[in-house]
Amino acid sequence: MRRLAALALFLGLSISLVAATVPRPTPEFVINHPGGKQTLLSMYKGKVIALMFIFTTCPHCQATCQAMSRLYTELGSKGFQPLAVAVNPMAQMLVSDFIRDNKVNFPVGASERDPALQYLGINAVERWVVPQVVLIDKKGVIQKQTPPLGDEKLQEENSLRQQILELLGGAKTTSKQTPSTKKPS
Repeated sequence: MRRLAALALFLGLSISLVAATVPRPTPEFVINHPGGKQTLLSMYKGKVIALMFIFTTCPHCQATCQAMSRLYTELGSKGFQPLAVAVNPMAQMLVSDFIRDNKVNFPVGASERDPALQYLGINAVERWVVPQVVLIDKKGVIQKQTPPLGDEKLQEENSLRQQILELLGGAKTTSKQTPSTKKPS
């Protein structure tokens, strides 16, 4: 019986680690907005996306969203789109005040915790922190993701700017770098 329990735990943690590897295609995700509106993550394909899973009451999440607002003002016209999803208890009721109080200028919605953890590839019994930041390229591929216990490089504004600029510019250079796929004339 102990072996079976140990095997189940090992498989659960292994699935979590496999799912969180990057790069990987982004799965679909539903964001619930105040007033009952829903949007799909796939609606933003073609843009560089910073998807943040936050708690509306978390000071680190508030600071990261404020930094993302500044980055959106700076880089939004170049194809950058931040999105935040609150996953704390009663998040749906708290989102409007969060947007107002933190002067967030991009879409913020809510989700239940389990779909968010599934998207992130985090096992429900695993310890994790917020904000969880996922950077998605224009093709819909997750290129960077906060590990469960956090990463300051995915919260600090200058580091985020550099990573976002790489993804914005990387899509242009990648599409040009296809000499091996060209057929000889």
